[in-house]
Amino acid sequence: MQPAFSVIFLTTLSGVGQGLFLALYTGQLYSVFEVVPVEDAHNHYGIGALIALLFLGAGLLASFFHLGHSERGWRAVARWRTSWLSREVIALPAFMGAVALYGLVNYFDLNPLLFTFRENFHVDLSLVIGALTTVLAFTLFLCTGMIYACIKFLQEWATPLTVVNYTLLGSASGFTLATAFAAYQGSPLTDFYGGWAILLTLAGLVTRVSSLIRNRRIKHKSTLRTAIGIRHAKIVQKSQGFMAGSFNTREFFHGAPESIFKLTQWLFLLTVFPLPIFLLSLGMAAGNTPVLVTAFVAQYLGLLAERWFFFAQANHPQNLYYQTV
Repeated sequence: MQPAFSVIFLTTLSGVGQGLFLALYTGQLYSVFEVVPVEDAHNHYGIGALIALLFLGAGLLASFFHLGHSERGWRAVARWRTSWLSREVIALPAFMGAVALYGLVNYFDLNPLLFTFRENFHVDLSLVIGALTTVLAFTLFLCTGMIYACIKFLQEWATPLTVVNYTLLGSASGFTLATAFAAYQGSPLTDFYGGWAILLTLAGLVTRVSSLIRNRRIKHKSTLRTAIGIRHAKIVQKSQGFMAGSFNTREFFHGAPESIFKLTQWLFLLTVFPLPIFLLSLGMAAGNTPVLVTAFVAQYLGLLAERWFFFAQANHPQNLYYQTV
């Protein structure tokens, strides 16, 4: 498929925002059970939610460049009963609204105590809002991943690994950003976020490599014979069937040389997984904030390459007919 950069930025930027919120709420939840220190709600959770909202807003803005007629974008919600895309269009602003509410409650300390259990555990308003926002975060991951996983004839995408990878990679990038953010603030949660970031990155490495191995072994259901309805044992295509380019040859094939395609795969495998893990470990050991920021930047740039590869790797069945370009 031809990768659309608007969708690449939408999925990666919103993934960072989702992951960052999940990191913040995980830290807050652990502090309730006194596993980690309690952080300042105003500076940490309030400002952290604002940063997450900025990434989500940038992703939403990028999505508008994918619309042929932006003024009709509101119609995308019309098919929510059957379309994962429509569900994503609903889930993203709903999640953004919930993150904004979570941030406001913490930033302005509008956070009354709701109830206490076992005497030591205090549940306030932000914890309840955070729990609902967490559900929306995972709902958004599900909707985004299922947009592609539900397309059965694109066999590279039609796997549960698509949803799993979107969730793990988005979460990993968000926790990596949370590590850099906590280090900048001098927060004691730096190592907590960093440990989670490394675990999520390792999990993402396992599932992403699994999807690469799976896709390499795919036996496509369509063949050149079924594409043109001729069952001859040997068919050789001599031309693409057009005197010039067409929508088919532009939109359903990435057009990059095989060398670039393979280089992109190795590039994202290096920059999304081992490089950030190394930089996170180094930055946490040395207490070096710039190194942790570099870990996030490297991982995000790698995710751009990973998402380009994800779209480009999908082999549309029509390419069997238009394979000679």
